[in-house]
Amino acid sequence: MRIDKFPHGTKMKTKIGVIGVGHLGSLHAKMYSQIANCEFIGVFDLDIAKRNLIASQYNVKSFSSCEEMFSDVDAVSIASITSEHFKIAKSALLANINVLIEKPITTTIDEADELIKIAKENKIIIQVGHIERFNPAVMALEKYNINPLFIESHRMAQFNPRGTDVAVVHDLMIHDIDLILSIVKSPVKKIDANGIAVVSNSIDIANARLQFENGCVANVTASRISQNKMRKMRFFQTNAYISIDFQQNLTEIFRLVDENESTKSTMMLGQIEEGKVKRNIIFEQPEIKEHNALLVEIQSFVNCVEKKSKPIVSGEDGLEALKVAQQILEVIKS
Repeated sequence: MRIDKFPHGTKMKTKIGVIGVGHLGSLHAKMYSQIANCEFIGVFDLDIAKRNLIASQYNVKSFSSCEEMFSDVDAVSIASITSEHFKIAKSALLANINVLIEKPITTTIDEADELIKIAKENKIIIQVGHIERFNPAVMALEKYNINPLFIESHRMAQFNPRGTDVAVVHDLMIHDIDLILSIVKSPVKKIDANGIAVVSNSIDIANARLQFENGCVANVTASRISQNKMRKMRFFQTNAYISIDFQQNLTEIFRLVDENESTKSTMMLGQIEEGKVKRNIIFEQPEIKEHNALLVEIQSFVNCVEKKSKPIVSGEDGLEALKVAQQILEVIKS
C-alpha cells in the first residue's frame, strides 16, 4: 500500500485503481473521477489501446500490470471477466489492497471462501457489485417492513455477446438472488429449476423456484434472449403487495391499514370489514430519490475503505448469492 507524507491535519484520500476497462470497467472509471473523497490513480487492462484511451480520458496512469498498480493504490475495482476475478482479487488482497469485485464474486465457491478468509486475516474489505441493492426503487423501501411469503421476479435482456462467458444464472439472475436473500433472511430449503442454452454455449434462459426455511417461496426467471427488456420484482405478504420496476425506478405498494391510521401521499382504494374492525385499502408510491446506482455503490465502497466499515454487500453476501446460483445450475444440469 502506498504511503504518502501529508501536512499535519490533512486527510489522505483513498487511492483507487480500476482493473478491466471494458464496458463496465469504463463506467467504474467514470464514477471514481466524480467522487471527491478518493483519488483516481489509474487503470489496467490487457488491451493496451483500451487502457491508454481510458487513462487519457481521465488523465490517470495506464499501468502495465496489476502488481504495478498495487504499489500505488489503497483499493481497486475488479471489472475483468469472471474467470479472472479470483486470481486478481487474491493478488490484491495479499498486497493489502481493498477490493470491489463485480458480480459474481468468483467462478467457484472454494475461490470465494479463500478470498474471504484472506480478507479477514488481513482486515481488508471485499465488496461485491450487486448493484440492485443501490437501486433508487429498492432504497425507497427502507422505511417499510418487508416480510414476503411469495416473491416473483423477471429479469429479461436482449442478447448481447458480452457476458456470455457465464450462464444467465451468473450473468443476470444473480442480481435477483442477492436481493431476495437480503430481504428474506432465511436459508434456502429446496430448489427446483430448469433452463436451456439457446444461442450461446451456456444457459441463456432459466427459471428457479426457491423455497426458504421460513416458508417464503421465490419464483425467479432470467433470460438474455428476450425481445424486450424487463427488470421487475413483486413481493406478496400479509396485508401488502409491493411491486418494483428496477428499469423505471418505480415502486408501488398496495396495503391494508387500520381505518384510523394516518398516511401521507396515498390513494384510498376501498375498505374492508374484519368483524367490527374496518380497514382501508391504500395505494402508495414511495418517494424515489433519483440517483445513479453505480455512483452510489462506488461511493459506498470508498466510504467503507475510508472508515474501515462493513460494506452493504460484503464478500459473504456475494458468496451466499454464488452458492444459490451454483445450486440452481446443478439442479438444471441434473
